Amino acid sequence: MPSALFIDANLIVLLVVGLFGRELITKHRRTRIFTVEDYDRLIHAISHVGNIRVTPNTLTEASNLLGQHGEPQRSQLLLALRTLIEQSSETIVASVDAARRDVFPRLGLTDAALLEVVSADAPLLTVDLDLYVAALASGDEAAINFNHWRGW
Repeated sequence: MPSALFIDANLIVLLVVGLFGRELITKHRRTRIFTVEDYDRLIHAISHVGNIRVTPNTLTEASNLLGQHGEPQRSQLLLALRTLIEQSSETIVASVDAARRDVFPRLGLTDAALLEVVSADAPLLTVDLDLYVAALASGDEAAINFNHWRGW
């Protein structure tokens, strides 16, 4: 069992929206693809490791995605994100290091930075297939595809 999980920006958004209010999951522009059951699965996964790892890049992307909601909930969602930030372990990756990765032109800075830090001890939990496949190149246990847990 890993000691921590890195979580991609999409799942950070789901986590924050769900923590704010489960009823908002099907209403927020960026979480409509998820269900309340998906949120429950995410909470279950996190509860088994207890340590959420993030990068500044994923937090920035999540903040931007959360901000695509109207007020007054927008500000409240960002306050919920602040709480998550305070409870997470942040790993800083130099942009120059992430940009040197072969996948950078295809996946971008946020995902390339994640690929710098994932491992079997702190795998990436993601809904992004391209990111998942790229993370597997770091080892079979370096990534978990959240979609495999969803009740399609």
